[in-house]
Amino acid sequence: MAAPKISVIIPAFNEERAIGRVIDEIPNTVSEVIVVDNGSTDATAAIAQLRGAVVVHEPTRGYGQACLRGLSALSDTDIVVFLDGDYSDFPEEMPALYEPIVSGAADLVVGSRVLGQREKGALLPQARFGNWLSTRLIRWLFGVSFTDLGPFRAIDHKALKRLEMCDRDFGWTVEMQVKAARLEMRCTEVPVRYRKRIGISKISGTLSGSVRAGHKILWTIFKYRSYSG
Repeated sequence: MAAPKISVIIPAFNEERAIGRVIDEIPNTVSEVIVVDNGSTDATAAIAQLRGAVVVHEPTRGYGQACLRGLSALSDTDIVVFLDGDYSDFPEEMPALYEPIVSGAADLVVGSRVLGQREKGALLPQARFGNWLSTRLIRWLFGVSFTDLGPFRAIDHKALKRLEMCDRDFGWTVEMQVKAARLEMRCTEVPVRYRKRIGISKISGTLSGSVRAGHKILWTIFKYRSYSG
């Protein structure tokens, strides 16, 4: 059997200090790397292109918006990996996420920062609390256990299409998890390491960002719990 084609999507906004390091450490088993420049005002796009990534532009800001743009740029593929461009994750751990999909054991694999080793101060208190609350709500309402909503994740491409993802900002990761739960997909987690990002987070690094993200995540969980379509 031919080796599966693995594509990586990296949403990025003003990550010129980190994006090159992220791309350089992606395993060579990956077939394509797509960096979505989400309106950067620095050299993020130029550096990513020099490192061999396919760069697409999405001027409308939003994490989900960038992910959707990345999906539209995919060539034919088998597995999609989502990875942040801030160097907080360890790209070399990527095989641990996609191997359960390759072996046929899972459809969606979330990299859990809660189960893995974390650099002190990397996962901020508001993010830890948000994960704790959100994952418990998902367990109570959908009957599926997660420990994290971490963005470092892998999913079978056919399964991803079935999810019909649509969130354009902070609800992207939780939308994927609750929709997968509703469709009774095989979901699992693997521990991943986590370190302090390069630069300041645009979401958890600010009070307003944390509040808006928390509200959207909870809204998304309850939306799909009551959704009957």
